[in-house]
Amino acid sequence: MNATELMHTARGMVAKGRGILAADESTSTIKKRFDGIQLESTEEARRTYREMLFTAPAAAESISGVILYDETIRQKTKDGTPFPLYLMKQGIIPGIKVDTGAKPLAGFNGETITEGLDGLRERLVEYRKLGALFAKWRAVIDIGQDIPTHYAIKANAGALARYAALCQENGIVPIVEPEVLMDGAHSIERCEEVTNLTLSTVFRELYEARVLLEGIVLKPNMVISGKKAAHRAGPEVVAEATLRTLKRHVPPAVPGIAFLSGGQSSQEATLHLALMNRIGKPLPWALTFSYGRALQDDALKAWGGKAANFGAGQKAFAKRARLNGLAADGSYNAEMESQAA
Repeated sequence: MNATELMHTARGMVAKGRGILAADESTSTIKKRFDGIQLESTEEARRTYREMLFTAPAAAESISGVILYDETIRQKTKDGTPFPLYLMKQGIIPGIKVDTGAKPLAGFNGETITEGLDGLRERLVEYRKLGALFAKWRAVIDIGQDIPTHYAIKANAGALARYAALCQENGIVPIVEPEVLMDGAHSIERCEEVTNLTLSTVFRELYEARVLLEGIVLKPNMVISGKKAAHRAGPEVVAEATLRTLKRHVPPAVPGIAFLSGGQSSQEATLHLALMNRIGKPLPWALTFSYGRALQDDALKAWGGKAANFGAGQKAFAKRARLNGLAADGSYNAEMESQAA
């Protein structure tokens, strides 16, 4: 493990005013997205869509890294340049999703465990050769009646720690993603309670696994009301609760926190990030974004799968990336949405 290289990459991933594009949708997930624009999900359609995002003019000003999928890391631009090499030339760090998904946790109804540790060491060696400098593993914690259990949280935290240690052994920065889902009708107070327990457990497991905290990036959920809650907390309350939780459990050694959007609307995710950066200063770590849908939805709709709309899709993506870049340094405000249009 080269600690200096890991720390350099991790700091680059959370550079000021820049964040991470999560373009690691599985084939089944991107098919659902393409169904929404009535486009058949072929390999070439997926390649074209990813190229539209990666080659958007000025994207590198706001995007520090891109999480790729196994198929995507092996694909090339239209002129034959491998995606990882193209991104590196733009100053964007290529990464790779390495987990194989959340599966039912035996004996624990309604809870899951993320799989993918078998053979991971060998896969990381290959991905490093393909150009990946960081990786991502997502653990899923659901809130419902009598869940999550402490066992489910501990099992997922343990898997995250084992994954992180294997990544660092192979010179790859691990994104540690423990996601407390915002599905359901739970209150923001319940989300805060579960997120506190989850982060506390994750960092205990990382410490015991001897993971270098200076060489990771945390990708947590925001502390937010469930989608179906009768009364959902406002943006300022979300920002305050999230900051309170992070300050309790995330060591200052961690260089940065890149939030997932977790089902928030594009504007909601941007506003919450901006508020945290505005009211939280000074903070021991950088606060930025690692969004998928919240960065891509506008671009996907503008493109619509039509070659004639390629440029329109790029403009929509560049706008969303720029607004989130502004949110990452606290200078975004809602009026910019109409101005940017």
